Amino acid sequence: MISQKQKIMIPTTNKITKPTVLKALCLWGLLLFVLPARAQTDLNRYTTHSTLFGIGHLNQMDTYLSPFEYEGLQGSIVHEKFRPTHWLDGRIVTQQKTEGYLGLSKNPAQSASAISGSLSYKIGWHYSWTLASSLRLFAGGGIQMLAGGVYNTRNGNNPAQALARTSLYASGIAAYPFHIRKQPFQIRYQIDLPFCGMMFSPNYNQSYYEIFTLGNYDHNIRFIHPGNAPSLYQSLTLDFPIKGFTFRVGYGCDIEQSRVNGINS
Repeated sequence: MISQKQKIMIPTTNKITKPTVLKALCLWGLLLFVLPARAQTDLNRYTTHSTLFGIGHLNQMDTYLSPFEYEGLQGSIVHEKFRPTHWLDGRIVTQQKTEGYLGLSKNPAQSASAISGSLSYKIGWHYSWTLASSLRLFAGGGIQMLAGGVYNTRNGNNPAQALARTSLYASGIAAYPFHIRKQPFQIRYQIDLPFCGMMFSPNYNQSYYEIFTLGNYDHNIRFIHPGNAPSLYQSLTLDFPIKGFTFRVGYGCDIEQSRVNGINS
């Protein structure tokens, strides 16, 4: 399943395989940096702040609420801070992301709707180096914390599902700066792969009343890993200057899925 500020976005309809991807967001975005364009051309020397608004295709399933796959649209806002540190002669950089998502989807018969929302915070550290071709590579990892929920308008009993997860992820970035007519451009690709963490999940047919009112705990905090929660985030962006500002247009895909406690989500 994905990305942020003062810009416009164009929805995409990239399709992701139904059996494998339970929730996915694919979006196009336009990003406005608040720093001058020249400050964005060197990821190793400058702190960058950016915000992107996005809209894209949402594909989600949660068998606690419904056996059907729901599809619709999801909007997002993502703020990113990319900052060099003094560690290892400045080769370690810190990346922070705060992401908010709000989606509306419908079942195949168009007879029921699901409203979903989440807030996520990521912080990661990357070791950076530059190749002779000016290609900049970053490798590292970080931690993500996510909270949110899904509400199904059709269900009377168990109409909602809470989302709560913390995970560690490995991350890689490749950034290539270049010039066209003496103007700085940069293309950047990033991939994040969660490899372990913890998540909250009720058991199938277990109500929230049983968990929080009666106190009937039943393995509701689960360890997650690629075997039961394979997930992926990737983005491809292009930075370009306009009148002293750097804009970014790009594509992001955020895939989150899990199979725990008899529930696919």
